Amino acid sequence: MKYFAIFLFWIFLPAQSLMAQQGENVTLHTPTGNIQGTLLIPHVKGKIPVALLIPGSGPTDRNGNNPMMKNNALKMLAEALYQNGIASLRYDKRGVGASKVPGFSESNIRFEQYIADARGWVDFLKQNKKFSSIVVIGHSQGSLIGMVVAQDKAVSKFVSLEGAGDPINVVLRRQLQSQPEQVKKPAFAILDSLEAGKQVKNVPAWLYTLFRPSIQPYMISWFRYHPQKEIAKLHKPVLIVQGTTDIQVSLSDAGKLKKADPSAQLLIISGMNHILKDAPADRQENIKTYNEPDLPLNKKLVTELVKFIKE
Repeated sequence: MKYFAIFLFWIFLPAQSLMAQQGENVTLHTPTGNIQGTLLIPHVKGKIPVALLIPGSGPTDRNGNNPMMKNNALKMLAEALYQNGIASLRYDKRGVGASKVPGFSESNIRFEQYIADARGWVDFLKQNKKFSSIVVIGHSQGSLIGMVVAQDKAVSKFVSLEGAGDPINVVLRRQLQSQPEQVKKPAFAILDSLEAGKQVKNVPAWLYTLFRPSIQPYMISWFRYHPQKEIAKLHKPVLIVQGTTDIQVSLSDAGKLKKADPSAQLLIISGMNHILKDAPADRQENIKTYNEPDLPLNKKLVTELVKFIKE
């Protein structure tokens, strides 16, 4: 049987000096290791809002990059906010970059740890009297994490950037639906087991990358969180952003989030893809942008984010 590939990154964001834009390295101390980030604060008088940028899935660092792709999306976003008088904090995920903690292994990570790390950063920002408000911005998988974290009363607003509207197990089933029956049948059987909280030891070789035993505990913990249920718990300003050329998350996902939180603002940006940049609908050309670190962010995205944060 031939191996197959699923295009899924869930499992594997007045002008001042460049020196100032590099920001300050900051550390979140946790019982299970330190998480490293960058705090970028514009040199302006008075209090200003600060945005916590939560990265997407896989081994993603504070700039929105991973070993397979470099797009600098989160770095560019932080710098764009900085240029508009908004502070930001972005960080390397646990086990990634400067946040490699002692004893870290894939088999030990749980979705709740990512939530705890983001909550820790919110607590960190609470201590800084420079900030007038805290806005949580979650990209991709970070959107779901952000929904949970933004339930904290200290968070004034929440932004979902290209966030899924369904739980990840539903997304996986949808993506697997187009596969041949000899692939789909064992994959669905594994999903049935994981949804029941039971791990699967014997995984077919052609499904091993997706369902390797070491990632299964994490997937089980991730399955427990439903984006529509979590966003409905937010009784504060919410902005849902979705690009029309995103080949990972669809317009229907954004629609489901909006339905779950009718008071949320829904922003559809024509021609913007999953990494927040202008890209064609053609799949191969779209994917090329994932490794173009100098390609700028979509301009409308920056304008609307600044407006939402400051209004």
